[in-house]
Amino acid sequence: MNRLSIQTKITALIFFIVGFSLFLAGIIVISHFIDSEEEELRKRALLSAQTIAEDAVIKANISGSTEEKKRIRDRVEKLRIIHHADYVVVMDMNHMRLSHPIPSLIGKKSTGSDEGPAFAELSFTTKAKGEVGTVIRAFVPIMDDAHHQVGVVLSGYLLPTFFEIIWNLRKEIAFAGAISLLFGGWGAWLLASKMKKQMFNLEPHEIAQLVQERTETFNAMHEGIIAIDKDKRITIFNDKAKSMMGISGDVIGRIISEVVPDTRLPEILELRRPIYNKELTVRNLNIVSNRIPIKVNDEIIGAVAIFQDRTEVKKLAEELTGVKAFVSALRVQNHEHMNKLHTIAGLLQLGNPKRALEYVFQTTEEQEELTQFLSKSIKSESLSGLLLSKVSRAKELGIHLQIDRNSRLHSFPAPLDEHDFVLIIGNLIENAFDSYNDKDIDGKNIYLSIEQDEEVLAILIEDNGCGIPEEIQPFIFKKGFSTKDSLDHGIGLYLIKEMVEKANGTIQVETDPGRGTTFMVTI
Repeated sequence: MNRLSIQTKITALIFFIVGFSLFLAGIIVISHFIDSEEEELRKRALLSAQTIAEDAVIKANISGSTEEKKRIRDRVEKLRIIHHADYVVVMDMNHMRLSHPIPSLIGKKSTGSDEGPAFAELSFTTKAKGEVGTVIRAFVPIMDDAHHQVGVVLSGYLLPTFFEIIWNLRKEIAFAGAISLLFGGWGAWLLASKMKKQMFNLEPHEIAQLVQERTETFNAMHEGIIAIDKDKRITIFNDKAKSMMGISGDVIGRIISEVVPDTRLPEILELRRPIYNKELTVRNLNIVSNRIPIKVNDEIIGAVAIFQDRTEVKKLAEELTGVKAFVSALRVQNHEHMNKLHTIAGLLQLGNPKRALEYVFQTTEEQEELTQFLSKSIKSESLSGLLLSKVSRAKELGIHLQIDRNSRLHSFPAPLDEHDFVLIIGNLIENAFDSYNDKDIDGKNIYLSIEQDEEVLAILIEDNGCGIPEEIQPFIFKKGFSTKDSLDHGIGLYLIKEMVEKANGTIQVETDPGRGTTFMVTI
């Protein structure tokens, strides 16, 4: 049985249900038919008995001589045939049988237990079981012209059995059963085919395996995953999500707001669009979440959230940022030192060792002064390292990156951290570098200032590059917008704006196309 396909099983089950329903319906119908037939036979038996009781020949001879009583037999037999009765018995007031289907009983006294009321001028019917089956009997008194009772007529009709009725209706039953089973089987096959198609032609054991694999896959993932249906009931809640949010037990099928009130996942059903890389606070946990609507045939049937603890994300980002900055710094520093060595070698070859020595001291002092300033004024090693690498990178590009020596940064305003400031300042400086890509000028200058007091942190960065064309100014903070062809652009200013707004800060842009741009971030 297990080897049968789901389509065959469903068809067989429905076919069996149709057949069994027909069987039960047949029993009910035939039982009702038997009841109706019994009622009809009672009426017929009573009518035939009344007719025979009113017959003049029977009335005239029932109280006569033996010869006269014998005439009753022939008369009763004719009337029996006319009324299609199975038997008719006529008795006088002494209970003597004057007619009977069994000739040997004629002239003998009847001892029936149910015939007594008939000799008291009562007409009635009874149902009795005999050797030949169940019989419906009608008793009617025979009254003479003076309205005196002179005898009783008993008319009997054999009630057909259940199987006799089935046999008599065999053609109708066979026809109705065949038609019902034919269309029932056809309908069952169509239904099973449609169900099989809706299940992607998969068998139950294959579906069970897929569900188990899906569940284990979600549980094995390092990210938390929560999915809901269009009724906001949970359909997926993997182990990582439970671990992060401190939830235990089975929550599938429950309303998401009852389990985790602040996921903001139901709003995706209303927005009908995804939200990526959004920082949220859920159950006092700072997470980075991607929330996406689930669509089937262009209809939204639910939403899924994929999220990670921001602490872990931040750690990964810092590692990535640190590695990139380190590699970039090494590359720039290597290039810069090669240039310096070439300069020193050239001065020595020209026979000017004094000038070469002065150049060495000057370069060392500049680097040491910048390092000491950053170490003293910028209380973040990652940010200091970023600025050092950007200064070196600027020299390599022929740009003078000036850091205001009055700059100060002693702490990070909540909810931003070291990684956020590395991203903000790093992107702003890179944009300033890019502003010189299509502009060839002699004095390429970038000015950076970081000021902080007890209430305000301000970051100012100015360049004298190409500026921002007026027609694209409204779109510079839009995600994915970029004037560059590379696929990895169009995200920097969008992220800066997101972080500044998260800290309830502002970002102002002043630009003069062809002359330069100023960015002011105030938190």
